[in-house]
Amino acid sequence: MFKKKAVKKFLFRWMVVNVVYILIKTTVNHEVEELDTFFAPTNIFYYSTAFLFFMLTWEFNDWLIKRERNYGKLNLKNSLKIYAQTMALLLPLSAVIYYLALFPFRETIGIHCDDPKVEFMGDFLRAGLIGSTVVFFNLFYFSMKQKEEMDEQMENLKREMLVSKYSSLKSQISPHFLFNSLNTLTSLMYEDRDLASDFVTRLASSYRYILDNKEEDLVSLQKELGFLDAYVFMMEVRHKNAVVIETDIRVSPDQYWIPTLTLQMLIENALKHNLYSKERPLQISITSIENNALAIKNNLRKRELKQKTTRLGLENIKKRYSYYTNKTVLVREDTNSFEVIIPLLDKEVKEINLISVS
Repeated sequence: MFKKKAVKKFLFRWMVVNVVYILIKTTVNHEVEELDTFFAPTNIFYYSTAFLFFMLTWEFNDWLIKRERNYGKLNLKNSLKIYAQTMALLLPLSAVIYYLALFPFRETIGIHCDDPKVEFMGDFLRAGLIGSTVVFFNLFYFSMKQKEEMDEQMENLKREMLVSKYSSLKSQISPHFLFNSLNTLTSLMYEDRDLASDFVTRLASSYRYILDNKEEDLVSLQKELGFLDAYVFMMEVRHKNAVVIETDIRVSPDQYWIPTLTLQMLIENALKHNLYSKERPLQISITSIENNALAIKNNLRKRELKQKTTRLGLENIKKRYSYYTNKTVLVREDTNSFEVIIPLLDKEVKEINLISVS
């Protein structure tokens, strides 16, 4: 893999050398007919030096950049330092090679030029300009690469934070439910033992569901509705007809997914914030609506709470959904009703998250 990458890098840089050499050759006017052939000594010399300077500058610049990145990230200060160090190698080297080629060894090499001094200055300046271009291009490339790496690290960090926060959010769900259920069971033990037995069965079923899915981020709507059936029974027993919960689901529940215990949390939220009695029951409806969503709606009779509501339950649900989808959880409230609309997640969301977690 490393060799393949190195070969690709070499071929790309060699292609750049050829393109730049051809562009320079077509813009420089040579009157000597011999220079029209590639294998003329002058052409071979300039092609060889171009190849040498390009490769040496690029590789040396790569090494300097990687060394600086080992100590920290690229910035303006160390980029200027890298540029100065690269040019400190290239300029003296090009000056020595062009001087020797154009003055002491011009006849030996067979270089044709009218004025060696003018040719030397032109070659030296051209080497400096091309070298500077290579360095700036390389610095820009590594800066963009560094930015992409930092963005990727930030995304991974955000994801890890979301996973951690999601786990802590899930851990907040069940204690309140258990406490209320045990209180209800204590009362039933003295009032109706048969009902208490049935209640224990439903409570055991509910907690089996919670324990079986405590490591699952998402569950199928079908599973959640199965749990909801036991939960609704317990709520009706606990509140003695002061709470009426109805469901009307017209989608295939096995085709959709929701965060674990979302429906239970929304019902608990409605119970916490409203007044209700047998005479004026709290009516909660859970219905499927268009655009693959569920609407959880209740009539509104706000309870005066001793402490200002923090809406942690709703924030919990919104944050859990934000981990999986860009679809938002909608909250609607008027004088008579309170409604929460949650999106149903399709199978692809579940599969994508399974892949990303693994």
